[in-house]
Amino acid sequence: MGFGIAFSPLVPDYVLWAAAGVALVLAALLFVIRSRGAFVRALALAMMVLALANPSFTREDREPLTSVVAVVVDKSPSQNFGDRLKQTETARAELAERLGRIPNLDIRFVEAGEADGETDGTRLFSALQAALSDVPPDRVAGAILLTDGRVHDVPAEASALGFNAPLHALITGRPGERDRRVVLVTAPRFGIVGQSQTVVYRVDDQGAGPGSTEVTIRRDGEVIERRTVRTGSTVNAQIAIPHAGPNIVEIEASPLESELTVVNNRAVVSIDGVRDKLRVLLVSGEPHAGERTWRNLLKSDASVDLVHFTILRPPEKQDGTPINELSLIAFPTRELFQQKIKDFHLIIFDRYARQGVLPIVYFDNIARYVREGGAVLIAAGPDYASPTSLWRTPLDQILPAEPSGRTVEVPYHAQLTDSGRRHPVTRGLSGADSNPPHWSRWFRLIDTRSANGTSVMQGPDNKPVLVLSREGEGRVGLLLSDHIWLWARGFEGGGPHLDLMRRLSHWLMKQPDLEEEALRLIVRGRDLLIERQTMADGAGDVTLTLPSGTRRTVTLQAGEPGLWRGLVRATELGLWRATDGKLNALINVGPANPREFAEVTSTAEALLPLAAATGGGVIRVSAGTDVTLPRVVAMRSSDTFRGDDWLGLKMRDASVVRGIGVLPMFAGLLGLLLMVGALAATWAREGR
Repeated sequence: MGFGIAFSPLVPDYVLWAAAGVALVLAALLFVIRSRGAFVRALALAMMVLALANPSFTREDREPLTSVVAVVVDKSPSQNFGDRLKQTETARAELAERLGRIPNLDIRFVEAGEADGETDGTRLFSALQAALSDVPPDRVAGAILLTDGRVHDVPAEASALGFNAPLHALITGRPGERDRRVVLVTAPRFGIVGQSQTVVYRVDDQGAGPGSTEVTIRRDGEVIERRTVRTGSTVNAQIAIPHAGPNIVEIEASPLESELTVVNNRAVVSIDGVRDKLRVLLVSGEPHAGERTWRNLLKSDASVDLVHFTILRPPEKQDGTPINELSLIAFPTRELFQQKIKDFHLIIFDRYARQGVLPIVYFDNIARYVREGGAVLIAAGPDYASPTSLWRTPLDQILPAEPSGRTVEVPYHAQLTDSGRRHPVTRGLSGADSNPPHWSRWFRLIDTRSANGTSVMQGPDNKPVLVLSREGEGRVGLLLSDHIWLWARGFEGGGPHLDLMRRLSHWLMKQPDLEEEALRLIVRGRDLLIERQTMADGAGDVTLTLPSGTRRTVTLQAGEPGLWRGLVRATELGLWRATDGKLNALINVGPANPREFAEVTSTAEALLPLAAATGGGVIRVSAGTDVTLPRVVAMRSSDTFRGDDWLGLKMRDASVVRGIGVLPMFAGLLGLLLMVGALAATWAREGR
């Protein structure tokens, strides 16, 4: 309970101050002229001014508030190293017991730093601010951090804490810990496919002298180099980029004797392979309605460098036109199909028949080019069923279907086969779900027999329309109709020609996203999606290996045709691995090399400057096998809240007003008596 006096003037402030000034002047004159009863008159004037000020006696009913201390417990992954977790739990229990002995103290425990797959590093001060967000600064008695000292959001200034109270840190772990880590000095993010990139790294030993270690370098899980390096020195590694998309490079050092953990003995670099240009050779055998369909598609793709030739005048054509008047470009057959054939990623024959332009030996070169990793697409028309068909060349060794010599001229809807619904080239094509498909009809089909590839689209009588096959290291596509241009022209509403042609050409050029058999890991927010693409009827379980080395088995569920999926929580930052016994997949969750594992030895240095600036202290909870906590002392006022074996809390005197009583001094009978008494005293003094 508190007492006081409050003023509520009956007149404006300037009137009150003017009245006080006049009263002061009059009282001074009375004393100067030595007037009889000057003191009583001055007192009467003061009572009049005081009446205008309207003073009141106040009484406050106050309820004292507790002081608040926040204890932030570090639950980050680095707390799992050694016996830190056990130290933390023991210290937490003992600290709760000691703080509980202090009266009028509100204790708030908060856990922070747990891996969530998104946050990089240990952030304890964010949790501290959240815990005290509803507490006025004048109620905060202090804060205590129970951590290994590796905190990554330490404020630069004590004023950023938002309260004027001591900050203490109790450090888990043991002095003299040893650890080895791989540090990336420079690491590229992109690389041209077929070229090499330089990765610069260093192996650091903490708590150990200089020495040497064996380093293993892997790319996509396969060992590409082993070497012995000196610790503390920078090393260059040349990494070849063999394919487009992510190339996961791991640099792993052998363990250090008695080191704290091996989780940071490995650094990860994800280098995105980018093709400089996809070189495509398009050879059109004759002008026809659909000739520009392929050209327009390939020219519209900025990543494609297209070379296009149309055979307008075969060698046997003799019309008497002088050579110097011909505006034709000679077909550089020897340069394209012998000298530079390996420079192309894809060769397309669009309605091409043997016309004496390409010698038979060049078709041998094309077959060899496919087996060694190249790709050929045959966009067939009546030419494929003719005696001059490409089948009647050495290409018959790689083509997936033999023509019967018959051309089917009937309207039909090209439909997806069961394999086509699973194959990434045709799966999910717009309009394929309805029966008949929601796209226009075609009117020509080249009949074939003995197809040995995968038929993904079919026509009347289940005859193949689009056949895909693999030959050696390369791939072959055979489109048995030349009417895809009807889709491009919008006939009967058209069809998904762009999607189909783009997928087909990119599958032939080995785009990783279009592989028939693939295991992928995809990060979606805080979740990790496991996706198995397969042409089989089912997918087996997948074994996940977390960055910490923990293994987990995931059963996949059927999604779209040919796709099986599983979803897990991405609880750890770093490199995740997946395998189903046949295929492997790697992905990095969060930053490539999490700050949480960059330095894992416990330390008091990171928090010492901030704690000292607040008058707090940093003390290890264990120097040996036992956990020993300092005493906790309640203090009212001091600049120092720490000692060798004690920590202090700044107790507060905050309170909240529950009720207020007000008694005006010049109101009612009491005011009247005071005023009349003052005047009566003046008259009485003058009457003597």
